[in-house]
Amino acid sequence: MPYLVVLYVIAYLDRVNVSYAALEMTADLGFSAETYGLGAGIFFVGYFLLEVPGAVFAQRWGVRRLVCRIMVSWGVLAMLMGFIQNAAQFYWLRFLIGAAEAGFFPAMIVYLGQWFRAVDRGKAVAWFMSAISLAMVIGGPVSGALLKLDWLGLEGWRWLFILEGLPAVVLGVSVLFFLTEKPQDAKWLPEDEKAWLVAELDRERLAREAMQARKPTVWQALHDPRVLLFSAAYFFGLIASNGLGYWLPTMIQSLSGFSNLTVALLVSLPYSLGVIAKIAAGWSSDRMRERRWHTAGLLLLGGAGLGSLVLWQGHLGIALACLCIAVTGLTGYTPSFWAYATSFLAGTANAAAIGLINSIGNLGSFAGPYAMGWLKERTTGYAAGVLVLAASCVVTALLVLVARRFERQDGKSPS
Repeated sequence: MPYLVVLYVIAYLDRVNVSYAALEMTADLGFSAETYGLGAGIFFVGYFLLEVPGAVFAQRWGVRRLVCRIMVSWGVLAMLMGFIQNAAQFYWLRFLIGAAEAGFFPAMIVYLGQWFRAVDRGKAVAWFMSAISLAMVIGGPVSGALLKLDWLGLEGWRWLFILEGLPAVVLGVSVLFFLTEKPQDAKWLPEDEKAWLVAELDRERLAREAMQARKPTVWQALHDPRVLLFSAAYFFGLIASNGLGYWLPTMIQSLSGFSNLTVALLVSLPYSLGVIAKIAAGWSSDRMRERRWHTAGLLLLGGAGLGSLVLWQGHLGIALACLCIAVTGLTGYTPSFWAYATSFLAGTANAAAIGLINSIGNLGSFAGPYAMGWLKERTTGYAAGVLVLAASCVVTALLVLVARRFERQDGKSPS
């Protein structure tokens, strides 16, 4: 798990470091708020196009080779971001980085499903997805420091992209040597433990398949109403979380007027709490064998934090407390959400479902940052955009609660 967390920290940092670069890049290149919002979000258009194929390839061809290809290609493209000169180059590279990274997250969810029983999967997903918050915690101070660089005539934001893209290339190659594909291949596991784990995972897989009249195909999985419902829920959830994440540094700078480094450090504060919330929520969800209310409750908490931010934006201390509440809810809900969403299909069909949920969901990651930029250009400040994010939290919570109505073929709820 620590190795997987490191991989995802690097992946997520290369995805969101543009939010720190924007503190200087937008002024240097003359980008408007709408231009930045479109460039930040267009990453997820390329991501959307290749997500489902990536998930299916992970199931059929193996995670190790796929993740190696993904990390090396996105690392090279992320480094090229340090050389952009205009909006067109900004858009194209963000699009290509998204296309290159597509498949990484669903491949990791597929991988965790090959190693962890359903009863343990909430904790496993929580540890893995803690990388999102850790990337923001680590990325804040590191990115703030890199913005101060002035080497070889290149601005600090350019070095930020170059130096933060390099680890993806190195770690991508390391995957071929360090990532064990399945428990059956683990030479480091004692034979009795290996046999027990393989038997447990096989028993769960056969039980899921037995619940269905016949094994679903990929195409049938993509038409399953539960998959479509979770896809819609994740879409609105990511409108909120990434709409906030990509604008958080500039929002805090606007509220405070602090330096780039201080702003980057302040961004780390709510995400530090998010790490704790994510792990605690995953542990609690597994212990109580309950997914639905863990997910919806944290989403409503995030929405409350965002709504309160609009009311208290003129008071810096209270506004930062509201941001901490919002980020806690928006990061904490994901482990129970994914444990819930992956509880009713098996094999390649499940991989395709994961890919579709993540793919459609991440269109929300395009809509959120772009909507924030568009609304900022046409209104005063961030209030209108933040209210849209708060409403998205509520919609996601309602969709998750409705999921119980979509019963499995054996007449039971999927959680």
